[in-house]
Amino acid sequence: MGLVAPSAANDLAWTQAMSDSLDRVADGRDIEIAITDGTFIVEDAAAAIRGYAEDGFDLVIAHGTQFGGPLQEIADDFPEVSFAIGTSDDFFGKSNIFAYSVDAGEGGYVNGVMAAQLTQSNNIGVVGPVPAGDAKLYIDGFVSGVAAQNPDVEVNVNYIDSFSDVLLASEAAKALVTNGADVLTGSAQMVVGATGVADEEGVPWFGSQSNQTELSNSQVVASVVYHWEGLLNTVLDNIAGGTLGGEALAISVADGGLELEFNDGFALDADIKASAESTIAGIGDGSITVPAGE
Repeated sequence: MGLVAPSAANDLAWTQAMSDSLDRVADGRDIEIAITDGTFIVEDAAAAIRGYAEDGFDLVIAHGTQFGGPLQEIADDFPEVSFAIGTSDDFFGKSNIFAYSVDAGEGGYVNGVMAAQLTQSNNIGVVGPVPAGDAKLYIDGFVSGVAAQNPDVEVNVNYIDSFSDVLLASEAAKALVTNGADVLTGSAQMVVGATGVADEEGVPWFGSQSNQTELSNSQVVASVVYHWEGLLNTVLDNIAGGTLGGEALAISVADGGLELEFNDGFALDADIKASAESTIAGIGDGSITVPAGE
C-alpha cells in the first residue's frame, strides 16, 4: 500500500489521521506501507502516485481531493492497480478507484455542543482552511451544534484560504481572541498555529481529524479523530475479492469512524462530557440529525 499525502505524516491533523489508521490496519494484516508526504504540489503528488503504480503496489491512496485530476489519467494507465481518493464521493466512473469521505459534520456538531457550554463570552472563534471538503463539513456541523445548544452564542468563522499556512492560522486565531472569542476550534493541518494561540491565551481548543492533545495538554478539550481503519479494511477485502474500485465509501459516528477522544489534562465538567456522549449516541441511533452544510 502506498500513501501520497499533502502534509507531514506527523501533522496531528489530516495526514496523521490516515497514517495512524494505516498502522492500525497493518497490525492485523500482512501488508507493507510506504508513505510519500508533504506533496502539497499536485505535480509532485502525481509523480509519487504513478511511481507506486509502476512499482506494482496493490493499493495507492491519493489522500487529497486536489489529486483527482491526475489520478484519473494514472488509473487508466494501470487498470490492474487499485487507487483510492479522499475526501470525495466521486470515483470518476473508474472501476479501479475507490472514493472515500467522512461525515465530519457529525463530529463538529458534538464539539459545538460542548463549546457552547464552555464559552463565557458567548463568542466562539473558528479557523478554517478553504470552505470545501471535510473541513467545511466539520465547521458547518460545529456551528449547528453550538446553535442547537445555545442559539445566543455567536460563532465567527475565518477561512484563511490555505491548508498549510501555520502563521496565517495563528494570526487568524489571535484576531478572533482579540474580538472576544473565549473558545476556539478549526480544521486542517495549519491549525497547529491556531492551537498554539489557544495555549498561549488560555483558551479552550476543540481538535479535529487527529488527537491534538500534545499541542496543548492544558487547553485541548477533546478531539474528533478520524479512524479510517474500518473503511480501509473494507477496501482491502474488496480488492482481495476482485473489486478494485468503482465504489464510494464513508466513515461516520455510527460506524466508529469518528471517535471523540477527551483530554484527561483538561478539567471538563462531567455534565458537559455527558452531554457530548449523549449527543454521540443520538447521532448514532438517528434521534439527532446533523443539518447538512450550505
